Amino acid sequence: MQKRMLGKEGLEVSALGLGCMGMSDFYGGRDEAESISTIHRALELGVTLLDTADMYGVGANEELVGQAVKGRRYDAAIATKFGIRRAEDGSRLGVSGRPDYVRAACEASLRRLGTDHIDLYYQHRVDPDTPIEETVGAMAELVKEGKVRFLGLSEAAPDTIRRASAVHPISALQTEYSLWSRDVEDEILPLCRELGIGFVPYSPLGRGFLTGQIQAFDDLPQDDYRRHSPRFQGENFGRNLELVDRVRDIAAAKGCRPSQLALAWLLSQGDDIVPIPGTKRRSYLEENIGAVHIGLTDEDRSRIEEVAPRGAAHGERYAEDGMKTVNL
Repeated sequence: MQKRMLGKEGLEVSALGLGCMGMSDFYGGRDEAESISTIHRALELGVTLLDTADMYGVGANEELVGQAVKGRRYDAAIATKFGIRRAEDGSRLGVSGRPDYVRAACEASLRRLGTDHIDLYYQHRVDPDTPIEETVGAMAELVKEGKVRFLGLSEAAPDTIRRASAVHPISALQTEYSLWSRDVEDEILPLCRELGIGFVPYSPLGRGFLTGQIQAFDDLPQDDYRRHSPRFQGENFGRNLELVDRVRDIAAAKGCRPSQLALAWLLSQGDDIVPIPGTKRRSYLEENIGAVHIGLTDEDRSRIEEVAPRGAAHGERYAEDGMKTVNL
């Protein structure tokens, strides 16, 4: 497995990480034993960056990750997040970046993960009611105390990123980026490079759409949140499926899977990019890792650009309420 640096502070991780969210929440279907086996297999194959958050499964995902790395904690760089508050029943309680909440959230995550430190601690969503300087200041205190090693932001706007970096070095920005979500190329990715911040694309496979495995709306489980995602609804679904078909054609010519092509394209965008495709199955994990070994020619990139230019996807990334929480 290739290694890459996130930021300038010394955080080295595998070129591909593993998104663990779907093991506990949002995508329907749970198999804890297979999920833990998937994490174990990821570590065996050299994947070191494991991505979770306190809101995934209302803490259950952190507990699962903690169980999976027990006895091999130093084989993994654990990234988790705070900021999106949920009640025990899963209902949303808003976003908080208050300093007292930052500390309380960190302590709770450490307990669930069963560790004395978090390798990469993200603010999951920016709190519009708390100055970013106060939030990052509280995060910086956790670094001083040794409870957190490196800091990150998620779905932050350029001005917020710049202000946060003035308080404490930011090692990684996590924001959606894939062949059907390329908005970050305009301002955010160039700013990260100016400031020396690594970039971690989440949903690098378009929430599974770019795998080519989803061919009809009814392929989604009844409890799958994608049923409420604009890109999976109505006319948008059909038009986005056409995009996936075009990507599949290029992948077939390369002798690889559409998912591998999509990940190889992301990896080729720069050595500061570490995608975190999520899966809860070992077979898909191994397929994703194969993307690391796929080289793209200039002709490949031109064809991909032709079929999946900026703005190619139809529909917003999130429903209306979700869009209000990004790029703040």
